[in-house]
Amino acid sequence: MRQITRDDILSMEAYEAIRAERRRLITEMKCHRRVAVGPDVMFYFENRDTMLHQVHEMLRIEKGGDAQIEDELNAYNPLIPDGSNLVATMMIEIEDAGRRQRVLAGLGGIEDTVTLSIDGDTVRAVPEGDVERTTAEGKASSVHFLKFPFTPAQAAAFRRPDARTILSVAHANYDHMAAIPEGTRAALAADFD
Repeated sequence: MRQITRDDILSMEAYEAIRAERRRLITEMKCHRRVAVGPDVMFYFENRDTMLHQVHEMLRIEKGGDAQIEDELNAYNPLIPDGSNLVATMMIEIEDAGRRQRVLAGLGGIEDTVTLSIDGDTVRAVPEGDVERTTAEGKASSVHFLKFPFTPAQAAAFRRPDARTILSVAHANYDHMAAIPEGTRAALAADFD
C-alpha cells in the first residue's frame, strides 16, 4: 500500500523522539531526488517517505492534532507515486523578491510546458488540479505539483541504467533542460512497480 493512513502517523511525542534522525535520512534521500532545470527551477521528486515526513512536519508546525490529520492525508497522498508515474514538486526559486515578482509575472502556464524524455520518448507532465497555479493575468505560482504518467514500456526504459533521461521546461520565457544524473535516475526508478 502506497497511501499514508492514520495508522502511519506517530504521536507528536514519538515523532519528536526520532525527528532529528528522520530529518537526516530524508535530507540524504532528497539529495538523490532533485533536479535543477536552468537557473531558477528545481524539481523535487516525491515518494511515500518524503510525503510521510511532510505530513509529520505539518502536524508538528500547525499543532492541529487528530483533527488536522485527515486534511494532511488528503493534501499529501495525491503526491505519492502510484507505481506507474513520477510525482514532482516544481519550485521556481528566486531569492530576490523584485526579480521573483518580475519573472513569475511572465511565466503563466509554465506548468503545461514540462516534459521528461527517456531515450527520446517523451512523457508530458500533468499539473495537479487542486488549485489554479496561473492567474488570469498570466502570473505563475512559485510552486507546482506535477505528475508524469508513464506507459509500462516507458517505465521499463526509465529503469534501464543506460537510459538517457532529460527533464525539460519549454516555456517561451524559460526554455531549459537538464540531463537527469544516473544516481537520481536510479533513485526515481524505484518509484515504479
